[in-house]
Amino acid sequence: MLTFYKKYWRTAFDIALIALTVYLIMFAFSYLYNIAAPVFLSFIIFMIIEPLAKRLHKLGIKKSIATAISVLFFTTIILGAFAAAGIVLTKEITYLIEMLPQYQQQIGEQVAAITSFLTDRYESLPPDVTENSQEIINRITTWGAGLATGFLTGLTRFLTSFSSFLINFGIGIVLAYFLSIEIKDWRRTAADKTPKTFKKAFFFLKENVFKGIGIYLKAQFKLISVTFVVILAALLILRVDNAFTIALLAAIFDLLPLLGVSTVFVPWIVYLFIVGQTGLAIWLTVLLLVVLITRQVLEPKITGDSLGVSAFTMLVFIIISLSLFGIAGLIISPVLVILLKALYTQGYLHRWIRAPINEYDEEPRPPQDGPGGPGGAAAPEAHPSPTPRTPPGSGPIPAE
Repeated sequence: MLTFYKKYWRTAFDIALIALTVYLIMFAFSYLYNIAAPVFLSFIIFMIIEPLAKRLHKLGIKKSIATAISVLFFTTIILGAFAAAGIVLTKEITYLIEMLPQYQQQIGEQVAAITSFLTDRYESLPPDVTENSQEIINRITTWGAGLATGFLTGLTRFLTSFSSFLINFGIGIVLAYFLSIEIKDWRRTAADKTPKTFKKAFFFLKENVFKGIGIYLKAQFKLISVTFVVILAALLILRVDNAFTIALLAAIFDLLPLLGVSTVFVPWIVYLFIVGQTGLAIWLTVLLLVVLITRQVLEPKITGDSLGVSAFTMLVFIIISLSLFGIAGLIISPVLVILLKALYTQGYLHRWIRAPINEYDEEPRPPQDGPGGPGGAAAPEAHPSPTPRTPPGSGPIPAE
């Protein structure tokens, strides 16, 4: 054990120091987010309203008026969409909660009919099989109904407690308005007063993290929009109740790594087959296949270059961050995962983490950028040839 500690204590110390830094960043962000959520929302709103405000300002409109027009346009669309979606979701979710006991009774009756048929068909089955199977099915259906009720009730409470978010959102709009007017002064102050180390860190984050996250989020938004529209249109054609809520839940699950729309559709399809609604179950199976195939076809074209982070790693980090820091951890966890990936690709982690002594045949090299390495750096030529010099007087003979 002493030899093990001698070899690995420096490596363990470096890794622990990086883990402590990540934890402190997330703790500080979660604390600041809890006490200043409108400030963080204002930056997001600013990024949305600023392009229109800049375009109007270039047309000769005063910046304050241009920003006010952009804010009014943004507020009208967003708040209108929030209000409409909130009313529809609350109504449909309340209806689903009221219908869950009826759905549980239907599936219990179908299971009882199936077990009774099997008992009559195969008289050699022990009499305890029917009772035990019925008891197991009742427990499963009760657990499933309770889980669904809890989820939908929590979602309803979230929608009804949306007022606090709307208050923060309103304050964020006001802050974004003033930020848009004063952005030149803030940028000038930041350029003059920020130390070089922090400038270097900011530009590293901008080029390697924020830019990639922006492209990724835009691509994912396009994909889930396609998923939502396709599912909503299909459910309306099939005349399924609560089509808007189901399509929205499917789009949300489609955004989550390793889950997807199958999380919503597979249990639903199984339930329909059990209760005897075979036609709707078949159509939903076809819809699920269409959605999955459409996403597989569109994802490479829309997403383009991936972030280089596996879905498993991202999901694990999100779950841990959500458990430790709540909503703030959910927001910042993708940023930190992609940042760690960028630090690894650029070779910073190999400089900061000392390798254990005599544990590798060769010292591990940091990844490089280009075709020659994992990060993409071009490998140097093995035998570079010197540039030949043209003797005086020699050269191409001019054509007569």
